[in-house]
Amino acid sequence: MEKENFDIIIVGAGMAGVCAAIEAAENGLNVCMLDVSYGGGASGISGGVVYAGGGTSTQKEAGVEDSIDNMYRYLKQEVGNVVSDATIRKFCEESPGSIEWLKDKGIKFVGTVCPYKTSYPNDQFYLYYSGNEKSYPYKEKASPAPRGHRTFAKGLDSGKVLMETLLSYAKKLPNIDFRPLTRVTDLLITDGKVTGVKCRGVRNFNNPKHKRYATIGTNYGKYIKPLGKKMDEKSQQIWEQHAKDYEVTAKGVLLSAGGFIFNEEMLKQYGAKSQHVMPLGTVHDDGFGIQLGMKAGGAVDHMDVLSIWRFLSPPSDFIRGIAVDKKGQRILNEDLYGATFTKKMVNEHNGEGYLIMDREIWQDAKKNGPRESLSFQSLMMRYLFTLGFYKANSIPELAKKVKLPVEEVTKTVNEYNNAIFTGRDEPMHKTPESASPILRPPFYLINVSIKNSPAFPAPGLTLGGLKVNEETGQVVTASGESIEGLYAAGRSAVGICSNSYISGLSLADAMFSGRRAARHVSQLSN
Repeated sequence: MEKENFDIIIVGAGMAGVCAAIEAAENGLNVCMLDVSYGGGASGISGGVVYAGGGTSTQKEAGVEDSIDNMYRYLKQEVGNVVSDATIRKFCEESPGSIEWLKDKGIKFVGTVCPYKTSYPNDQFYLYYSGNEKSYPYKEKASPAPRGHRTFAKGLDSGKVLMETLLSYAKKLPNIDFRPLTRVTDLLITDGKVTGVKCRGVRNFNNPKHKRYATIGTNYGKYIKPLGKKMDEKSQQIWEQHAKDYEVTAKGVLLSAGGFIFNEEMLKQYGAKSQHVMPLGTVHDDGFGIQLGMKAGGAVDHMDVLSIWRFLSPPSDFIRGIAVDKKGQRILNEDLYGATFTKKMVNEHNGEGYLIMDREIWQDAKKNGPRESLSFQSLMMRYLFTLGFYKANSIPELAKKVKLPVEEVTKTVNEYNNAIFTGRDEPMHKTPESASPILRPPFYLINVSIKNSPAFPAPGLTLGGLKVNEETGQVVTASGESIEGLYAAGRSAVGICSNSYISGLSLADAMFSGRRAARHVSQLSN
């Protein structure tokens, strides 16, 4: 069997893998980067948002004041104890430099700040409040600052442009051997040390039919799982006719193969509440990289944690409504980030929620929504404004239409209105600019439950993975011992965003953790 030797082997060419490959190569290492598809992974179909702050050049361009300490105070609230305080601070300290590192590779960021609350800004804006920075209680401990750095591109191409640019840069480096369409089948382990991988792949493969099937599976598999699975099977059949087995050895092996949102057995095994969630990623987010690490003795954590996104905006005016559960009680302040709101709705309210608005809010949303939105957001709004709402001339009548307790819903609306009328902070501490009384009939209601129409999906991804040594990126055992030669990064590992996800944090963590592992292998080699 053919066997080759490199300094580092990278399994998976998404954000974590490609950043690790570039970092390793620029530190003088010979890199073998393997990918089961054509590279890019889930990062390539993401929104292309990198969470960064502490005074990045893009923030300064926009006139935004931020500091390392301020960013740390905010992120500590999101991250909790999923990683150490030292790791959070290091992430923040590296943040301004990370944006410069990406810009040096050809990524463009623009300091145009989005003025309205949104899950993802339209093409006028590329810097936005992509988390809970302006919401209670987060704003109590840190001054709000926009940190969502959206890669400059049109429409939904930001993630595509981000990964195509990074991959293009990586391919030009002479000491990176990128091998797409290569599936790692096992790790090579000698005396407890990981020394390489067994893999099966093809070289110099150019088959238009295979690429067409793989592209369709990647682009549409997240929306229509059966289609994604079928296209993957067709591409695999073609691949299998040409693939050969071989081995590669190295000083370090990095597992950066994504999460496991497309592996239903693993989701059930770890108790992840994934029912009715639209998987966000590619069909190759099947947990195989995590399973490889576990086979080598690696421990896992936070495997039951999903980030599920039920965004109430755009239209930003929807945030002025109030969301109640099946009992007619408020869920959380509506101006929080979609995943934060949904986490509470899923964990404490059975994934059920109902957004109540009056005529004024509804009309403002219809007027302002289109100019705040990109195509995918406009499609959902079109559904909500035509088929996806309930309407009544009174709050009791509206509650009856969806079988909510009339007295409790009426009480909840009255308490909210009374707080606004008397100048008091409303019960859930929503920002004053988002707190509008619900007074003018007719009244409107949208079902924001996780189980809803396919036209109003709730996407999600896994946040757990292999536990790692936070200084080196090495995979650790249940007793905390580092496994020599084995590393993990991105969504294959526990990281900065494994407790609470906000837009851009996964890509930023992938870059941070991938480069960390590459630097450690570099230190061992020098």
